[in-house]
Amino acid sequence: MDVFNKFYSTAVHTVSQLSAALPGNNVTREYEVLEFVCTAGIGLMWKVYNGYKKSTKQEVSVFVFEKKALERWSKDDRETMLETLRRGVQQLTKIRHPHVLTVQHPLEESRDSLAFATEPVFASLANVVGDAVRSEKKLYDVEIRHGLLQLFDGLQFLHHDAKIVHRNISAETIVINKNRSWKLFGFDFCIANQPATDGTPHWPCREYSTSLHVLAQPSLEYTAPELALHSVNTPDSDLFSLGVLIFTIYSGKPLKMFGSDYSGFRRYATELNQRKYPPMNVIPNELTESLRALLHPSATLRPKLHELKQIAYFQDVGVKTLSYLDSLYQWDNLQKSKFYKGLPQIIPTLPHRVNLHSILPYLVKEFINSPMIPFVLPNVLLIAEMSSQREYCDHILPHLKPILKLSEPIQILLIFMQKMDLLLKLTPAEEVKQHVLPLLYRSLECDMPQIQELCLAVLPTFSTLIDYNAMKNALIPRIKKLCLQSSNVSVKVNCLISIGKLLENLDKWLVLDEILPFLQQIQSREPAIVMAIIGIYKIAMTNTKLGITKEVMAHKCIPFLVPLSVENGLTIAQFNTIISLIKEMLGRVEHEQREKLQQLSTIQRDNKPKDASEILANELEGSTLSPTSSIGGSNGNKSEDDMFSGFSVGQSIASQSTVTPKPTLTTVKPKEQLKISHTTTATTKPDILSSLMQTNLNSLGHNAIAAGAATPAGPTYNASNNTSNWHSTNPLVLNHQLASPQPSNNNFTSLDGLDPFKNNGSQNQGQVKTGGSSNGANMYTLQQPTVNYIYPTGYNATSNSMSSMQQSMSMNKLMSTGAATPALKPQTPAQVSDSKNLNTLSQQDILNFLN
Repeated sequence: MDVFNKFYSTAVHTVSQLSAALPGNNVTREYEVLEFVCTAGIGLMWKVYNGYKKSTKQEVSVFVFEKKALERWSKDDRETMLETLRRGVQQLTKIRHPHVLTVQHPLEESRDSLAFATEPVFASLANVVGDAVRSEKKLYDVEIRHGLLQLFDGLQFLHHDAKIVHRNISAETIVINKNRSWKLFGFDFCIANQPATDGTPHWPCREYSTSLHVLAQPSLEYTAPELALHSVNTPDSDLFSLGVLIFTIYSGKPLKMFGSDYSGFRRYATELNQRKYPPMNVIPNELTESLRALLHPSATLRPKLHELKQIAYFQDVGVKTLSYLDSLYQWDNLQKSKFYKGLPQIIPTLPHRVNLHSILPYLVKEFINSPMIPFVLPNVLLIAEMSSQREYCDHILPHLKPILKLSEPIQILLIFMQKMDLLLKLTPAEEVKQHVLPLLYRSLECDMPQIQELCLAVLPTFSTLIDYNAMKNALIPRIKKLCLQSSNVSVKVNCLISIGKLLENLDKWLVLDEILPFLQQIQSREPAIVMAIIGIYKIAMTNTKLGITKEVMAHKCIPFLVPLSVENGLTIAQFNTIISLIKEMLGRVEHEQREKLQQLSTIQRDNKPKDASEILANELEGSTLSPTSSIGGSNGNKSEDDMFSGFSVGQSIASQSTVTPKPTLTTVKPKEQLKISHTTTATTKPDILSSLMQTNLNSLGHNAIAAGAATPAGPTYNASNNTSNWHSTNPLVLNHQLASPQPSNNNFTSLDGLDPFKNNGSQNQGQVKTGGSSNGANMYTLQQPTVNYIYPTGYNATSNSMSSMQQSMSMNKLMSTGAATPALKPQTPAQVSDSKNLNTLSQQDILNFLN
């Protein structure tokens, strides 16, 4: 942690210094400088920062040298050092080779700094060599071997093509770029070929001077011994420096540290001439002999670069694979396709960092070559499987986005469908909506059943990432169209299965409006398709979120499913499944409809108004069973509902206004009857009237008792004129049930004169007696037989009602004989109450009451 904190504080301090050094440099006008990355060059004086070009957003690295780092030197040394740095960058800008660091922007100098831009850089070799290097930056063996081969190629180009001797091959001047390729850098002390007069190549030798600063001359640790022994400088001198570099990579430090001790370097050169090498226990066995040969004191005996490439150390499969990728641009498509087909067997054997940073960059370059995409894409996705989501989003997804938009070659869709689970796992949800969903839509519309089936299989896996509008307007219509138009049964079944898996992500109305009607449009009746349809119906019915209503099941589902059950080709299990679903639907329809009808019946019964018969029956039952009922009728507000309230045989009219105490009626059994007998006299047809009344009463009573049911309400009795039409509305004597009277000596035109109660509302009221009496207004006497009136047990008779009835009969008699009608007396309150009671009763109510 302390090392990390120290590195972090150093980086922050460097950035703060950079902010003061760079503003005046022209590089900052075109490039945005970001975080500190590494150091490189002589004495690691170049500070490297990540950045990008403002106009194109192209990623770069910015090398910055701050002049204030030279303040401790003398003026001459400062000028020499600055001139050396300028020369090295200018020489680097002129050289173009895959294994030489590429300059994106030439050197710019300001008062405070030197700066230039290059391709993105990971680190210098000096930053990743040694025991103090962090684990994530330590080099793998395959990276070292491949890097050395790249250096061989770069040096071979310098020596044979550019005719340049580097003279400063060291860990500080080897830069590793973002793709983990090793690049030559630090051409500060390089010497170009100056041919002799005879045409032979010649590289002038520059003696090491102790008067100059150590950083103004090549490092003595990597300098070839012939420079001190023979003052000769040739391309073979770079091979010795390369041998020291190999030893440094494995051991972490050069063979010997000299600093500015030139005399010590000369002694060391003499020892090498005597073949006294330091121990090489850390060097791989395959490389030991070649390394000794590179460190040979005689330049002519050192192996050539092309010979070094052939040693067993570089014959590793991973190294060869990486080397092939370096020269890939030289191959034709056929050779490339063969190589890419075998690459999936090699990628798993290589470290992930090598795959991600060394192999992947070469693969994505092939995306511009459409015919090669089907061969390259599987390898890219294989590397993606071994990557984290962050690595995928940073290094792979940006290159896949253009490929996701392609429909040709058709193999691209097939590969993406096969690896769709990987894409959904690593691709962010927003990127899935923008780039992966359109790919699926194109896959549904292609002509290859294999791609269509793969697409249908993966659709439900990311249904939660599809919004409602896209599901309703884009995805579901395409699946329906494919199912209806495809001639492949497997595709149809997969369409239905996909819809069934998507149901839980749909709402009820989309299923009822789009899915269920669509199922009835499918004309195919293969058993697999039928069972897929049954599965959708079952899911839609059992899912609590989607539950099909009983109306839909009754009108659409059941009529559609019943014919499916008789399709040919169904197995017993399939038939049983269909029948079970139909029965389940019928059972649900039956249950829900019965509950609905019961609820409606209950509501109607509760809201229906009660008729008069029910009200009267309820009140009579209450008055009968109530122990507090009074003889004169029901208590309180029920007094007006009893027609014969206050009725009493033989009671005088005058006594109606007298309030008498009402004794309490004891509870009696429902079947008990109260018989009231009275005897009257009659002179005209007593037998006919008596027999008719008795017959009517008996017949009505027997019928009512035999029926034993609630009696419907009859017509309402009108008692407004109780002296004229009593016989026509009285339920005891109906006009159409009585025989016409025979002619006699009397002058009666109706049966009104046959009033058994002989009650007259004139001045003879005081002469009325119970059991029959003579009326002074008539010149004859009627002798009537005894009539038994049967009343219910709950009836409380009063003389007031009987007197009122007798008075009405007497008035009818007077009117029929033409006698003068006496002036009527005002009605007493009891009489008004009787009249009102009669108005509120119907014919059937009276019959029920009498029964």
